[in-house]
Amino acid sequence: MPKTRISCPNCRQPINAEVDQLIDIGTDPSLKQKFLSGAVNFIECPLCKYQGQLSTVLVYHDPDKELLLTFVPPEMGLPRDEQERIIGSLINQSINRLPQEKRKGYLLRPQQTLTFQGLVERVLEADGITREMIEAQQKKLHLLQRLIDASPESIGVIVKEEDADIDGELFALLKRLGEIAAMSQEQETLQKLGELQKILIDQTTYGKTMQQRATEWGSALKDLQAEGDHLTREKLLDLVLNAPSDLKIQAYVSFARPVMDYEFFTMLSERIDRSRGDGRARLTSIRENLLTYTKQIDQEMEARQVNARKQLNELLNAKNIKEATQAALTEIDDFFGNEVNLALEAARKSGDLEKIGKLQIIVDVLKEASAPPPEVELIEELLTAESDEELIRLLNQHEAEITPEFLDVLVSFANQMQNQENIEVAEQISQLHRFVVRYSMSRNLRK
Repeated sequence: MPKTRISCPNCRQPINAEVDQLIDIGTDPSLKQKFLSGAVNFIECPLCKYQGQLSTVLVYHDPDKELLLTFVPPEMGLPRDEQERIIGSLINQSINRLPQEKRKGYLLRPQQTLTFQGLVERVLEADGITREMIEAQQKKLHLLQRLIDASPESIGVIVKEEDADIDGELFALLKRLGEIAAMSQEQETLQKLGELQKILIDQTTYGKTMQQRATEWGSALKDLQAEGDHLTREKLLDLVLNAPSDLKIQAYVSFARPVMDYEFFTMLSERIDRSRGDGRARLTSIRENLLTYTKQIDQEMEARQVNARKQLNELLNAKNIKEATQAALTEIDDFFGNEVNLALEAARKSGDLEKIGKLQIIVDVLKEASAPPPEVELIEELLTAESDEELIRLLNQHEAEITPEFLDVLVSFANQMQNQENIEVAEQISQLHRFVVRYSMSRNLRK
């Protein structure tokens, strides 16, 4: 949107900034994520380096949820008639954008919020996110910040005291922070987060469960890979029935869900019918667990498909599709890519050139984002070395590219793999990093 000339709240010097007083989700769905992330009306003064949100009148409108909210910062000190004039003008803009059939009674009853946080909470509540859920997440964020700021001497004490609250949600927040640090190339922050995650994995109840889960899942994947194209329902059933733990059974379900069809469960039922005593009870229990796990996976996949479809529609309706897609990259997964391909195929069959053009913008952004940087390509090549001699040959071949910056990328990449719970790859990269450091030191001594 066009820039507006305003005064910096800190140094009072005139600066240019994007000021958006009307958050109209019906016109631009991507504004919702921008608003919730705190990016709307975020300013940075090039003179005094002040950063923060500009205090301004806001109207938030989501026609699909029939939600019309207003907020006037108390610090602005606007008289009542001036508030009503500005809010009335913004609401009229929103109404004028709506087709006649969508102009409903809620537009005459805007809901006033007294604080900006209250405005955010009302938006989240409309999505089914309650105040209790928000407070619980804030508690997790506070705990995570304590852990990040803790000294090496005190972190063990905090971990022991807060063990029950260090759970999957906290690890997910830690992973999200790592992704943000990686995208911003904040190597020091990324390394610190990686070290914290290692401590939490080694010292907490949930972390140890994660380790066990990673071990069982890695073992299950190797079992299935060993069968390769020769994997049959009967072989899979044998693997499941011989699994030493429930975690490994869950892994088999996750990796081989398509094979666990009606015929697979019929074979299992036949084995149950032929069994007696404790063996029969055990097989019956495994069947019940399998039915539960497959149902959970099916529901999760369906939910992700629905979410990907909704996300794609929001991007297609955005004012600036390229910018909206770039802003949503961290939330995009394989399900989204599949929805894009399906939409492209349908648009080509129907000859919808306008939609094809919009989808192509999204495809181009995804291709650009997924292209590995040269450093990653070099890491992948170095990891293919089957011996120290071959690795040294590759390092000599790429000697000019082995820089301190490349070593930083190695550390960053290892931490990313840790954040993604890919422990085995993270260890391979860490070993590569140690080897390259020794190589660099040896090379410097020869100069």
